[in-house]
Amino acid sequence: MCFCGPGTKYPDRPVAEACGFKTIVPAKPDDPKLTDWTTPDPDVFTTNSSKLGWCNVDPEDAYSSKVKFKEECHCKYDGLWGQFCETHVECICINQCSGHGHCRGGFCQCDSGYFGIDCSIPSAYSVAYEWPSWLQAPVNLPDLKNLSNIPINVNAVVEKKRPLIYVYDLPAEFDSHLLEGRHYKLECVNRIYDEKNRTIWTRQLYGAQMALYESILASPHRTLNGDEADYFYVPVLDSCLITRSDDAPHLQMPEDLRLRSYHTLEYYRKAYDHIAQRYPYWNRTSGRDHIWFFSWDEGACYAPKEIWNSMMLVHWGNTNTKHEKSTTAYWADNWDDIPLDRRGNHPCFDPRKDLVLPAWKEPNPGAIWLKLWARPRINRTTLFYFNGNLGPAYEEGRREDTYSMGIRQKLAAEFGSTPNKQGKLGRQHTANVTVTYLKSEMYYEELASSIFCGVLPGDGWSGRMEDSMLQGCIPVIIQDGIFLPYENVLNYNSFAVRIQEDDIPNLIGVLQGMNETQIDFMLGNVRQIWQRFFYRDTMLLEAERQKKLFTEEEAAWSVEVSKLEEGDDVFATFIQVLHYKLYNDPWRQGLLQEKETGLPSICSKAS
Repeated sequence: MCFCGPGTKYPDRPVAEACGFKTIVPAKPDDPKLTDWTTPDPDVFTTNSSKLGWCNVDPEDAYSSKVKFKEECHCKYDGLWGQFCETHVECICINQCSGHGHCRGGFCQCDSGYFGIDCSIPSAYSVAYEWPSWLQAPVNLPDLKNLSNIPINVNAVVEKKRPLIYVYDLPAEFDSHLLEGRHYKLECVNRIYDEKNRTIWTRQLYGAQMALYESILASPHRTLNGDEADYFYVPVLDSCLITRSDDAPHLQMPEDLRLRSYHTLEYYRKAYDHIAQRYPYWNRTSGRDHIWFFSWDEGACYAPKEIWNSMMLVHWGNTNTKHEKSTTAYWADNWDDIPLDRRGNHPCFDPRKDLVLPAWKEPNPGAIWLKLWARPRINRTTLFYFNGNLGPAYEEGRREDTYSMGIRQKLAAEFGSTPNKQGKLGRQHTANVTVTYLKSEMYYEELASSIFCGVLPGDGWSGRMEDSMLQGCIPVIIQDGIFLPYENVLNYNSFAVRIQEDDIPNLIGVLQGMNETQIDFMLGNVRQIWQRFFYRDTMLLEAERQKKLFTEEEAAWSVEVSKLEEGDDVFATFIQVLHYKLYNDPWRQGLLQEKETGLPSICSKAS
C-alpha cells in the first residue's frame, strides 16, 4: 500500500494504483484511460497549482476549484474519510476488537490481558467481570461497589451449548493481514465507518464471510477447548484475498497460472498445512468435523483435495450434475485448468455434508420499517420480476456469451421488457412481467410489488434469492443442478418454484397455472422464514457497540433491526444445522459419545 509519505503536506494520503503512474491518452474519445505501469507520475507531489497534483493539494482549495488534482487519485483506503482523506475514522476489524483493543487498519492490537483475532479471549489475569458474555459463568458475582479488600471465592461451572465450535487462531496472513491490505475500503467487508464513526453497511455480497466469523466468535457455542469441540472452524478470508488479486499483481504468480482461483486454492492448502501440523484435531477425523467457508462466485469448486472431507460453507451449490465445468465468464476465476493433483476430482458441492449460506444483504431501514416481506398478495401486481445484467445483447451488458451460463440471456430473449440494442422486446413480452437491465432506485419496492421473482446465476451465484426472500417475493429458481441456501435442509417446494433451464419459454404459463391458494400458501411460508436469509445476529452485535456512541436517531438501521420479532436468522439456522448433524449422523454421534463418556464408540472405530 502506497502513501504520499514524509516531506509532503499530507503524508497519510494514499497514492494507490493508477494515482502514482502516468496515464496513456486514449486513441478514441470514448475509450477509457490506460495506466502506464512503467512510468511513475512525479506530478502527484507537485506544489504547482497548474499541474494535476495530489500529495500537497489543500482540500479547501480543491473543493473550491482553486487548484486541480489528479482524478485517478482518491481516498480508497480504510480509516480515512473525505475526497482528500482529511478525516481519520474507525477502521474495520473483526468484532471491532470486542472493546478490548485498538483497531489498526484491520488488525486488533489487544489491551493487556486479552488476545485473539478480536481480543475476545481473556487471559488468566482478567477478572470475571470483564469476560465476554459467551464465556461468562452463570453465577451471581458481588457488586463491585460493595467489595472489600478480602479475596472472594467463586465456584463456577460454565454451561455450554452444543454444538461446540472451536475457532482456529490462524496466523495473520490468513485473516487480519488481508483486512489490513484491502486496497479499497468496501472490499470483502460488511461495514465501514463514516466521518462521525457511524456504521455504514456495505452492499458487498461477500460480507457474509465476515458476518458469520464475528457471530461464531461472540457465540455461546464457541469453546476454547478443542478436546470438547464438536466442530472446528478454519477462518480463511478468501473474499479479501481474491479481491486483492486484481490490484496486487504480486499475488498473481506464474506457478498459479495467474489465476485467482488457483492462488486461492494454494492459500487454503497453506492453512490446512498449518492446522494439520500444529494441532492434533485434524488427524483425529481426517478433517470431517472441520468447517471451511468459500465465499467467492463458484464456492468450493477449487478447494484443495486435502480438505474435501470437511464441511464446505458456500454460496454456490453446484453439484456438477449438469454444469460440470467452471461456470464463470471471468477468466481469472476459471478453475478448469487447475491440475488434478492439486484440486482432486471432487464436485463443487456435496449436499450430504456441505451447506449453502445466504449472501450478505445490508439492513435497509425503510424496507424493514415498511415490512416489505409481509406485503399482502393484493398489493403484488407484477406476476414475475427480474432486474439484472442481461448479457451482450443489451446496453451495459456483459460481453461474454457464457455469462450466467446463458440463462439470463434466454430469459430476456423470451420475456425482455426493455428493448435490447436492436430495439426489440422479448418474444413473449407481456404487461405484468418485468425482465430488465435498467437499474432502479425503487428496486426493493418493485420486488415487494411482485408475486414471483427470478433467481438466476451470474458468474456463479448471485444475490437474487436473498432479494426475493427479504422482500417477501416467491423465488423462481432457474439453474439446474445447483442448490440454493439451505436447499438440502428446508422444504423448498413449500415456498419456491423451480423451472428447468430448457423450460424457460414455458415460464409464464407455469406461473399463471398456479391457483391463488397455492400462491397464498407460498407467500405465507416466505413470511415465516425470511429472517433465515438475514444476518441479524452480526447486526445486533454492531448495534450494541454503536448505541454506546450514538442516539437512536443517528442509527436508524439499529432501531429497525432491534424491533424485529424474534426469528431464526442465518446464524441461528447454521447452528441448528450443525446441531441436527451432531445428533442424527451416526459417525458424529459416536464422537459425541466419546467426549461425554470417555469411552470409544463402535461408530468412530468403524469409520
